[in-house]
Amino acid sequence: MLDFSRQSSFSPLRVLAGFLLLAGLAACQGSPQPPSPIATTAPVPTIAGQVDAEEGVTFAFEPFTGAPGNIADTLSEFIGAEARDQGITLVRRVGASATYRVNGYLSATGQPSTGTVFYVFDIVDGSGRRVKRISGTEATGGASGDPWRSVSAATLSRIANRSMVEIKAWLNR
Repeated sequence: MLDFSRQSSFSPLRVLAGFLLLAGLAACQGSPQPPSPIATTAPVPTIAGQVDAEEGVTFAFEPFTGAPGNIADTLSEFIGAEARDQGITLVRRVGASATYRVNGYLSATGQPSTGTVFYVFDIVDGSGRRVKRISGTEATGGASGDPWRSVSAATLSRIANRSMVEIKAWLNR
């Protein structure tokens, strides 16, 4: 008889589910296509006409999906600091207009000796069309029980730094 009363927070099924979630999100990201020799009628994503002359390009981060409140709050603080360091303007008012909105998805898996945080940030334009995806993983220390307990401030700082550096590079392309 199976004993379901004792569940390990780390199980192969949870790890597999985390990997499948991220693999599914990554599969949604299209690979770059070579330029067509024939002009197309589809508009190329630009920021022309979407930029406030006084504020420039602005980003509004939506609440993160998948992370506990304390983790999301700390990551938000690091993203704000990194955005200032990179010269990226964030809009912090709920419902305020912005050139782009950023939807963030986070997941954590772990075991007593190691853990991993998976993150995906989708940048969408005013029409809701994704124009850029940033994704990655960060290793964490191990923790028994909730894998989020092993996520340190240093881990969140690296996620914020890498994400803002990618956004800055994308803006300067």
